[in-house]
Amino acid sequence: MAATNKAKRIPALDYVKGALVLIMVLYHWINYFQGPHDNRYLRFLTPSFICITGFLISHVYFSRYGIKDPGLPKRLAERGLKLFGVFVLLNLARGLFSPPPPAAFDSPAQSALRRIVDVYVIGTGLGGGQYKAVAFFILVPISYLLILSALLVFVSRFYRHTFHVACALSLLCIVAMDVRGIESGNLELLAIGLMGVIVGYLPLEKLNTLIRRPYLLGAAYLLYLGAITLWNVIYPLQIVGVCLSLLILYLLGQSSSESARISGRIVLLGKYSLFGYIAQIAILQMLRRGLLHVNLGPATLAASFVAAFALTIVSVEVVHSARAGSATVDRMYKAVFA
Repeated sequence: MAATNKAKRIPALDYVKGALVLIMVLYHWINYFQGPHDNRYLRFLTPSFICITGFLISHVYFSRYGIKDPGLPKRLAERGLKLFGVFVLLNLARGLFSPPPPAAFDSPAQSALRRIVDVYVIGTGLGGGQYKAVAFFILVPISYLLILSALLVFVSRFYRHTFHVACALSLLCIVAMDVRGIESGNLELLAIGLMGVIVGYLPLEKLNTLIRRPYLLGAAYLLYLGAITLWNVIYPLQIVGVCLSLLILYLLGQSSSESARISGRIVLLGKYSLFGYIAQIAILQMLRRGLLHVNLGPATLAASFVAAFALTIVSVEVVHSARAGSATVDRMYKAVFA
């Protein structure tokens, strides 16, 4: 548990994060330009972000600081509160331009309270009709995971299986709530994040053994696709899908060269995954509004899809270059995203 050396960036993990951002572009592009769809084959995306966050908490932060370092819980809590603040500010700004419709028979105060409970407690990201109650919803459970981890670190100094117990308790709560017909998206995602923390305790060598037989990994993924086709994405299958998807992306990251043109851009995008995640939603919204009165034929749709991918990557490269050329930009970036 003690830090023996400073954790270094792992290009394969940055590749995984960058690939998730690009797949998220596809996910949001479908929603913006095709309308609501059966997205069961992309349902691994949101929990994958929080799972890899949990993995990085234990694999990187614990190694960098050491479990007894007083700076560790401070850093985790600071990061969690910062993400929570980014989420609130982004949605306040969004509400100024497109305020949500009030729920039927609710006063403005009741409608606001209902949204607060749905988003911050239960974890319901959708409002009535096609209006999304909030944007960037995944930032909420990720911030909760970081803040909870900061608290659990204190207990971990005396009991090494603290995160295992917390994960087990969260899963038991999910089962108990499911029996009573209650769902909590925040709790389900938080449990997956805690699983990521537990996996992060393992050395990378053990994880690498899981990808040394890609044919077995591919066969398992095909079985998973068949299962969600039959039963949709029930929570246990969602966990399986997250694990298999992250392993496959990690395998691709391991076999890719960071100096290669395409994989290098994906790795760079992974280093700026939070900024890239926010930027791609802003880009898609601008593209959708710009094409609002245009006949969306196949050629236009294809062009919008390519533009969303390209502009997301370009936005990250611009920020990366700006940080390298200006200490002020670098400080501003770190104040928000680091």
